[in-house]
Amino acid sequence: MTPSQNESLDVLDSVRSRYGEGARSQVPELCCPVDYDASLLEVLPPEIIERDYGCGDPSRFVRPGEVVLDLGSGAGKICFMASQLVGAEGRVIGIDTTQEMLALSRAHREPIGARIGWVNTEFRHGLIQDLALDRDRLDLWLAEHPICSSADLEALRAEEQRLRREEPLVADNSIDLVLSNCVLNLVDSNEKGRMFAEIHRVLKPGGRCAISDIVSDEDVPLEMQNDPELWSGCISGAMREDRFLEAFAEAGLHGIKIVELASEPWAVVQSVEFRSMTVCAWKDSSGEHLDQLDALIYKGPWQEVRDESGQVLKRGERTAVSRHTFERLGREPYAAQIHPVPPLTAVSADDAQPRSCCAPTRRDPKETKAGAQRPDHAPGSGGSCC
Repeated sequence: MTPSQNESLDVLDSVRSRYGEGARSQVPELCCPVDYDASLLEVLPPEIIERDYGCGDPSRFVRPGEVVLDLGSGAGKICFMASQLVGAEGRVIGIDTTQEMLALSRAHREPIGARIGWVNTEFRHGLIQDLALDRDRLDLWLAEHPICSSADLEALRAEEQRLRREEPLVADNSIDLVLSNCVLNLVDSNEKGRMFAEIHRVLKPGGRCAISDIVSDEDVPLEMQNDPELWSGCISGAMREDRFLEAFAEAGLHGIKIVELASEPWAVVQSVEFRSMTVCAWKDSSGEHLDQLDALIYKGPWQEVRDESGQVLKRGERTAVSRHTFERLGREPYAAQIHPVPPLTAVSADDAQPRSCCAPTRRDPKETKAGAQRPDHAPGSGGSCC
């Protein structure tokens, strides 16, 4: 019988070992060629630039004033780039599990901050599939409470839960933008669902993620999954292209969009092609779905489209939607394809009826115009056309 992945390989130890080596000296085979904004690299020392093991540039999605979280921050290159983009009013948090990488990024935090003009980065010790547990705090507790018995082990478990609950590494709904650059594939396949759920948990309502990672065109064979060199080399843990996108949706994210997909593979192993993909996705804001007489017109080019919530929009048709859907689809990444049609007279939430997302229902223009009356006018006597 072929051994399972967990029986044959400790993924975390393999990754820590390989990237610990990558912190001490450059390991070229761990990275893909990436064209970064050269102006953001000027303040970085060669040691940080050389220890970059990415496959994309998610930093280009950073905006001023944001709170940014980088999953698998390594030597801190993307964090230091993001620091310049968010400005003095923003904040950048890097998460990594490799102590050598954390030591490198922390050592350069103040000197690079001085060159930038502000220090708004911090680097925390944790697992990207468990963003609630602060491992530095846990290590401090362990130093005072060594494990010598089963009772001590129970106390450790209790402390882990307390830290997650009372002093989380990253709090719920606290992040504007989650970034990651060629790291998600390094997480054990059994933990990937939890990892995507953690991304959803920490994002603010309306927040988003920009993830660059290595994906495969076929399922990775089991014997490759059990190879520690291939695993830590961003091969064995790669998700199949379509399943990578499905994982965002299963975590509750929406507006999932491929913004970059390499045409040529970065590597080919046993005929399986591995290439870089960058995906953006959004976290929905909460709220009741109420019918307040809003409508949306989908501009095209498809005959019709359906979003993750099941809302269907037909091209050119005034589609009745809830206020929640009206606001969500009126923002990025949908806004450019949508023409909003609000009611002429506002309908309060107290007077509105619940409305579910379902098959498209045409909104009669008389509903949109209910309660308001526009005076008749002839062409050219007050209209907006020439």
